[in-house]
Amino acid sequence: MSIYNKLVKKEATVAVIGLGYVGLPIALAFARKVKVIGFDINAKRVEMMKKGIDPSNELTKKDFANTDISFTHKLEDLKKANFFIVAVPTPIDEHNLPDLKPLLGASSTVGKVLKKGDYVVFESTVYPGCTEEDCIPVLEQHSGLKFIKDFKVGYSPERINPGDKEHTITKILKIVSGCDAESLENIAKTYEIIVEPGTHRASSIKVAEAAKIIENTQRDVNIALMNELSIIFNKMNINTYDVLAAAGTKWNFLKFSPGLVGGHCIGVDPYYLTHKAESLGYHARVINSGRYVNDSMGFYVAKTCVKKIIAAGKNISKSKVLVMGATFKEDVSDIRNSKVADIVKELKSFGVKVEIVDPHADSDELKHEYGFGLNKLAKGYDGVIVAVNHKVYKSLDEKFFKSILSNKGILVDVKGLYKSKIKGLTYWSL
Repeated sequence: MSIYNKLVKKEATVAVIGLGYVGLPIALAFARKVKVIGFDINAKRVEMMKKGIDPSNELTKKDFANTDISFTHKLEDLKKANFFIVAVPTPIDEHNLPDLKPLLGASSTVGKVLKKGDYVVFESTVYPGCTEEDCIPVLEQHSGLKFIKDFKVGYSPERINPGDKEHTITKILKIVSGCDAESLENIAKTYEIIVEPGTHRASSIKVAEAAKIIENTQRDVNIALMNELSIIFNKMNINTYDVLAAAGTKWNFLKFSPGLVGGHCIGVDPYYLTHKAESLGYHARVINSGRYVNDSMGFYVAKTCVKKIIAAGKNISKSKVLVMGATFKEDVSDIRNSKVADIVKELKSFGVKVEIVDPHADSDELKHEYGFGLNKLAKGYDGVIVAVNHKVYKSLDEKFFKSILSNKGILVDVKGLYKSKIKGLTYWSL
């Protein structure tokens, strides 16, 4: 009997390794159809999920209802599983190089409980070749089993977008791949249990890995172009969003906009591809240039704000600036690789007193990660930078900003949210 049929009949169990933004929604989706073990090394997070609480604040208690799932941080419990899905983070280090420690650690964990006939599917974003060259040897080493002969491996990249309630795991076409024809069939049918649009069967594991990494690389390069254009247009004293609105009337114009590019996907994944390219003797010029532009935007926003405060006749070392928003994108609590931290760092380098507010971020997490926490909203700011377009900020008007700004105060609107609303303030956006 195939692994797929065993899962459907609940004679086999899915285990999801890593229960963050990606892993937990996958685990719960499968748990509505088959038996699932949700595994995370963080015991505190596991206890929260046992109570129906999502530590990432993405899911509600209702999402945990009617699911056949057990949460654990104990390796022993994973021995009951037969189909392992690895969904751990793949970050970069301080040198922008791939940090495979979480992925190889998860591979080691799975290898210790792997049995003959088991399947392992990786979802973490990696460079092409990582699954076969880096992960499978770890599985073989810790299990004592032989790849393909004793166990099968596949790769199916995650496509979860934090904060997006429309494009969820069950609603997005899923790329799948396997190490041979049999594994591809079983992996595809297993994911089709939960994915309504079905699957796209990639021709190989490397093709699936490459497909995922260029999804984010393509967005990164396009946003970098918009950011560079915004710098150029600023020197010409024309508004970037006015230009994009005009250009967007052409049917085949690609609608990207400038902004801060952080988070654990678009701001990270291109570095995996450029790292692999370097190992093959090729320097990726376009991708690296895009990364340079996007990584510098936080500093550019801060410097522009400083210049405008000085132009208003104020002493910058005695100025106070409010930064609104600290998460890496709107309406999420995730602060990983938030480029708002670059804005704060640059402002402080000029001696500016910086205060930060955010309706979603955790102050202690920010303090631990970046060295600053959240403040209470006050008044008398010489500059306000709206860095993240949280939904609660969208209803704010010029009257509000006038009430918290000092005389000749500056409003910096990174994403152009208030472009048509501001008439009497010194206003700037990308």
